[in-house]
Amino acid sequence: MNILYEDDQIIVVEKPVGIESQSNRTFEPDMVSEVKKHINSLSPKKGEPYVGVIHRLDKPVGGILVFGKTKEAAGALSKQVSGHQMEKTYLAVICGKPVDNFGTYVDYLWKDGKNNISKIVDKGITDAKRAELSYRVLEELEGEEGPLCLVEIDLKTGRHHQIRVQFSGHGTPLLGDLKYNPAGPKVAGQRNVALCAWKLAFTHPGNKKKMEFTVKPQGTVFNKFGTVSEYQSMR
Repeated sequence: MNILYEDDQIIVVEKPVGIESQSNRTFEPDMVSEVKKHINSLSPKKGEPYVGVIHRLDKPVGGILVFGKTKEAAGALSKQVSGHQMEKTYLAVICGKPVDNFGTYVDYLWKDGKNNISKIVDKGITDAKRAELSYRVLEELEGEEGPLCLVEIDLKTGRHHQIRVQFSGHGTPLLGDLKYNPAGPKVAGQRNVALCAWKLAFTHPGNKKKMEFTVKPQGTVFNKFGTVSEYQSMR
């Protein structure tokens, strides 16, 4: 487990691709369990360590997660999420090119829990939730089956499969997304959806300092874009 930061109130980690954010009642590993093991290995105590889930990433998506190590810290971080004060920035590779190089998508999503998918629906549909994100195209490559674009995404809301659903619904689905783009083009070595929660910024719940973390996106397709290397050199 790649730990980016830790103190007595919070822990910031990089979630690998293919790992659940929290337990889904199977025997597969998940980040909450791994963080608990880590905390217990440092200071064994009776009972299970507290790990407060602040936000989640889909199983095929890698990137940064922050957890609260106390209820107070978790509560303060959760308020930042609900108040849109936690900055969650993603990098994605999409199939095709948006009409505009930057913009905002506002849709209403309905979650089909039985089939574990979400759909863009009309605003008045029962249980439909507002979903908003902004994006900008950073770089374009010509792939064998059409253009591929590297986009940076600022997630304003945190809906189920939001980025994947919205980009698919707007005609530029994510590369490698078998759920929302099963017939899409393939890139050698790219086995998962080309999406990474690459940057996270928030205010520390204790000392109130602004904290910002970045990681390198996982997946061979990201290495084809020079912008990714430039971002890494700026860290």
